Amino acid sequence: MFTGLIEAIGTIRAVEPKPAGGRRLLLELPERLEIHVGDSLAVDGVCLTAVDVRGARVAVDVVLATERATTLGEAAPGRRVNVERALSAGGRFGGHFVTGHVDGIGTILAVRPEAGPGAGTEVWIEAPAALAPYLVPKGSIAVDGVSLTIQAVEGTAFQVALIPHTAAATTLGEKGVGAPVNLEADLIAKLVVRALDPYRRLFGRPDGAGGIGQ
Repeated sequence: MFTGLIEAIGTIRAVEPKPAGGRRLLLELPERLEIHVGDSLAVDGVCLTAVDVRGARVAVDVVLATERATTLGEAAPGRRVNVERALSAGGRFGGHFVTGHVDGIGTILAVRPEAGPGAGTEVWIEAPAALAPYLVPKGSIAVDGVSLTIQAVEGTAFQVALIPHTAAATTLGEKGVGAPVNLEADLIAKLVVRALDPYRRLFGRPDGAGGIGQ
């Protein structure tokens, strides 16, 4: 389990295809992060396991299913990635529940700096249609592993705001229009929608579009 509060930006130094499929990523991370073999890491929001640790170099394996479902399938040397270690028992919880299980890949539609000193940046992102039920104004979403609050929703597009610290401390401040991003919907929202599914099928349309009682 993660919180969506990024601890460091790492750099992919090598990508090694694996004989059985998938790939191994060699990450260079700040040495201040204490990481051991077997530890869970969120890399751009994807939960991976450290399989080899040598100083500041950490290797993680990406299986075929993860390649297909996340932006790590296009990972290349030199790419900077958001990194967070798993939440420890008793640790402070400052973001929201992030599992590291990406729900889909979104696309940045617009990046609009706000006016004024110390102002943030407004970012619009197009999400896959399957994520639409979980997009709630003032709800949470993880974008490349970063815990953010949804400010507005229009269809399958949603808007988030990056404060200057978030833009500087994560890779989101480097991304422009057209960039793909990993999206993970809020776990609580997914559980609520799942719990209501039987009632939607009973009282609404099979696709869930009808409201209860319709």
